[in-house]
Amino acid sequence: MSGTADDITDDKANTNPTARKHTALPKAQILIEALPWLTRHRGKTVVIKFGGNAMVDEELKAAFAQDVVFLHHAGLKPVVVHGGGPQISAALDRHGIVSEFKAGLRVTTEDAMDVVRMVLAGQVQRELVGLLNQHGPLAVGLTGEDAHTITATKHQPRIEGELVDIGRVGEITEIDTGAIEALLADGRIPVVSSIARSQDDHHVYNVNADTAAAALAAALDAETLMVLTDVEGLYEDWPHSDEVISRLTAKELEKLLPELASGMVPKMEGCLHAVRNGVETARVIDGRVQHSILLEIFTDEGIGTMVVPDAPDDLTEGEAA
Repeated sequence: MSGTADDITDDKANTNPTARKHTALPKAQILIEALPWLTRHRGKTVVIKFGGNAMVDEELKAAFAQDVVFLHHAGLKPVVVHGGGPQISAALDRHGIVSEFKAGLRVTTEDAMDVVRMVLAGQVQRELVGLLNQHGPLAVGLTGEDAHTITATKHQPRIEGELVDIGRVGEITEIDTGAIEALLADGRIPVVSSIARSQDDHHVYNVNADTAAAALAAALDAETLMVLTDVEGLYEDWPHSDEVISRLTAKELEKLLPELASGMVPKMEGCLHAVRNGVETARVIDGRVQHSILLEIFTDEGIGTMVVPDAPDDLTEGEAA
């Protein structure tokens, strides 16, 4: 009989279907690789701005809901802030109201505001809450009006040196996180519509969802702000190059802001506000990629642009003081 006892033992192991083939092993390896990230982020608040193509594609919407629920069950505290640009435009069109944008913001007449409020709180929010709650009784919807979560005043952007009236568009003046914190403490996932009431005239205002998400992230002392977009991230030299900037500091972003396309300005200004007000990282990620949130938060590579605070050495004396 040829072969050693060890050879015979190895042959037996190789013919053992249990020892030979573990089809679930790759899944276990993925989970183990995520362990450091799960440990790092556990218990931390993550504010996610839901928007862009992810809002209208059924598969992307379902994947987004799965990602948020995964974060919740992994021990993070996700807070979702949503706009509803495509749905609002479609509803305005049905009502015969022309959609117009100035300085990257939607011009919102009184008639348009009624439609905006109806779409955000009555359609987009309810659908998103429903998708999340397919995985358990987790999500609770509220608007910036509820419990004075977001208070705003009339916003007039400056275009070519002149203040321009764009209607019922609000500039955030105050954030009250009490209702959101109570929901998080109860193990819920808050879903916030970006509308607010003014203390000045008691009107309801349309607030840019990127701006609202950034303000909430700062007020909640969130670890991360994540903004879903319809692009891969912030491009190095658009339109001459499609190279994405993977990481930049607040100061580096501030220098780039004047050169950005108007649609990216509120997103990147929101990221800048967040990291300069206590949020550890702000990330712009491609919402067209399924499970982009998990790819960004639980991998080294990431898939978008991450903004970080300036290092202490980068601060001027005035900033340091």
